[in-house]
Amino acid sequence: MIVDPWMLAAFLPAALALNLTPGADMMFCLAQGLRGGPRPALAASAGISAGCMVHVSLAGAGLGAAVAAHPGLFDLIRWFGVAYLLVLVARTLATPFGTGATPSVRPARAFRDGLLVNLTNPKVILFILAFVPQFVDPARGAVLGQFLVFGLVLSFGGMVVNGLVGVFAGNLGRALTRNARIGTGLRYGSAAVFAGLALKLATEGRAA
Repeated sequence: MIVDPWMLAAFLPAALALNLTPGADMMFCLAQGLRGGPRPALAASAGISAGCMVHVSLAGAGLGAAVAAHPGLFDLIRWFGVAYLLVLVARTLATPFGTGATPSVRPARAFRDGLLVNLTNPKVILFILAFVPQFVDPARGAVLGQFLVFGLVLSFGGMVVNGLVGVFAGNLGRALTRNARIGTGLRYGSAAVFAGLALKLATEGRAA
């Protein structure tokens, strides 16, 4: 086995606790659910998990150290993420609500949005660099393989938890958008979540 079974057993509850902690990924899936319904929310959750696996692969390959060591690269990725979130704000505000159903959001687009939002948050790879190595045993070899195993556990748990949050929000959004005023409120609420994530990403910098 690539990873120590006892280390994997210790990693599982830690990963579950992280997955259940409300954060940017969960809020993004919640907003996608309110904005487009359950299917886009699940697709967004899958996109976020795919992005997480890319970060895990980069961290395991040692490329994450470049992001940690070069502030310019970190800030370039971070500001691209801020800009993309603001695009989502504009897109959400331009989408009509209150017609009796949530607006049409293609799952493929929701997946892409989740993937890009995750990839353009360089703090994800810094977190992975701080968290996952605690469970990696270099003496067993296949360090990248160990990173990928732990990353799969973390990503799968996140996909399930965030997906469930998004589905709940999507079903709630479908029920509430029958009322034009509530639908308008959901539209502004979803946009506010995206704007809040952009503000958080813009102001947190390299803080731990």
